[in-house]
Parts: sequence; structure tokens; C-alpha cells
Amino acid sequence: MPYRRLPNTDAARLRALKTILDSNEIYTVRNRFIDWQTINRAQSAYDRLLTASEQYRLTYAAQLRGVGKIGKLQRNAAMYVSHFMQVLLMAVERGEIKRGSLKLYGMEEGASTLPNMKSSQSLLDWGKKVIEGEKARVKQGGRPIYNPTIGMVGTHLDIFRDCYEQHKRLKDNTARVWESLKNVRPEADEVILELWNQIENHFKDEPAETRFDLCRKLGVVYYYRKNENKAVGEKGEEMLADMS
Repeated sequence: MPYRRLPNTDAARLRALKTILDSNEIYTVRNRFIDWQTINRAQSAYDRLLTASEQYRLTYAAQLRGVGKIGKLQRNAAMYVSHFMQVLLMAVERGEIKRGSLKLYGMEEGASTLPNMKSSQSLLDWGKKVIEGEKARVKQGGRPIYNPTIGMVGTHLDIFRDCYEQHKRLKDNTARVWESLKNVRPEADEVILELWNQIENHFKDEPAETRFDLCRKLGVVYYYRKNENKAVGEKGEEMLADMS
């Protein structure tokens, strides 16, 4: 005997609800066997789930579009910051800049290697320290470092920071929409379960295979166990494809 299983993807939930809502059988007064309260709940659940899933699709797509751009800008900013710091360390080694001046840049006085700037936040933090340190050293009478200038470093860092903050906002928005989508699903599952119970109850006196076929037409999905030879019905195959 086949067994029933509720949808576990948003596309499957929407299809299950739409199949019932699009069926003329549930709206005729003489043959209607699903109560209006459940029908109204199904329409509301369908509309809310469709809206939430579409919002998530759009916000996630917007987030993904910025990934390639932000990666390129981060590499550019990291190149300028690290190059500037390399020139700074070489000037210290040559005695052109006092070793004690490294503290102005947030570095240890005995530093000889670049700090870890692999993450976006660490790059922004060190970039800010380098810019503030260079300004402070020049204000004390030190000669500015060229190739690259601190202005070029700041320009590329600002471009990256703007893109990074925008990307963070997109990620936060995607997370917020995702939570909204998760909150809608239990209601949809509850309505689908109630609908399927009413459908099966209506056809309970029909022969088994006739009952299954009639229920499938209204969106109920059945699966056959592996040791059963009977193939899964068309709607069940569509659901399996959606879940794979």
C-alpha cells in the first residue's frame, strides 16, 4: 500500500495548495466536501508562501550578484594596503623611518612581517590603522610614503568598504526574508494536512486504487515502498523530481 507524505519544499507546498485551489470540484455547492474555512485558509497560506518565497528568491539573487564584485574590490584594496605596509617595513629596515613609528600604524615595534588581512573585516581594520598612522607620522614631520601614496590606499579602501557594507546589508536582508519564509511554512503544512485529511475522508469508501487516483487529482501525493512493484503516480514522480 502506498503511503502519504507531506511536501518538504516550498515549490511542492505551493503546487499542493494550487492543485486544490484550481480544482472546480471544491467550489460547487452540491459536490463541495471541503469547508469554506479551510479553503480560505488555503488561499491565504498560498498567497503568503508565494510572496515570501519570491521575496527570498529575489533578495538571495541580489546578494549573489555582488559576490564577484566585492571579491575583486577586496583584492585591490588588500593589494594597496599590503604594498604600502611592505614599503613601510622596508623603510624601517633601511633606517629611513624610526622603528618606533610602527606603533602609530598599530604594529609592534619589532614587526617584520605583514599582519593577517585575509578576512574583509581585518582588511578594513588594518587599512584604517595604516591611514591613521601615516597621517600621524607625517603630522609629526615625517616624509610621506609614495608608491603607493596613502591617498591611493584610502581610495581603494573606501571603494571596498562601501561595497562591503552594501553586501552586508544584502546578507542581513536575505537572512530576514529567510526567517519570514520559515515562519510561513508551518501554516502551509498545517493547511495542506487538513485539506488532505478532508479529501481522503471524502473518498474513503472507494476501492483503494480508485481512492488513490481521485486523491491524486486533488494534489495528494503517495509513495510506494521499495518492495512494492507498482510505480509511483505522475504527481508523485513530479514531487520526487522536485525534492531531488
